[in-house]
Amino acid sequence: NDTSMKFNTIDDLKAAGFEGFIPVAQLQTDSTAIPRTAGVYMVVYTGENIPEFLSRGTGGFFKGKDPNVSITELETNWVENTCVVYIGKAGKLKNCKATIQSRLKQYLDFGAGKKSGHKGGRYIWQIKNSGNLLLCWKPTPDEDPETVETALIARFKEQHGGHRPFANLKD
Repeated sequence: NDTSMKFNTIDDLKAAGFEGFIPVAQLQTDSTAIPRTAGVYMVVYTGENIPEFLSRGTGGFFKGKDPNVSITELETNWVENTCVVYIGKAGKLKNCKATIQSRLKQYLDFGAGKKSGHKGGRYIWQIKNSGNLLLCWKPTPDEDPETVETALIARFKEQHGGHRPFANLKD
């Protein structure tokens, strides 16, 4: 539980034990690199400036609901000085049915326009060229992923003026 963790650069994330850093587009074709364990994951943006947003992203219409929001809302939610645009979790400590791989597969399917049950983090699919975003993960064999995710979001907020990562819509 590293309270000194920073979210500014990929090196910060690697120092905190995150691995992967594979482009979304690559994982949408082949997700075998993603571990089949419970854990946490992050979506990483490597651009220098605020990205270009799409009024209609690539996200799927789950249960007929339009996943897109206004470009103004996306711009308002954008957080400067960090490479992290979303923090997520997969599985539970006691009941490990969901793995990082199965959860990210749902997320990637949703981003490819399929009807998938992963609406969380959907703002990233309105970033132009979202296929260039990187995914990284950290298995949490001894901790509950939900606890780890909550702590990561809280720490992010401390460092970024109370703002959650761009695509995290709740704490």
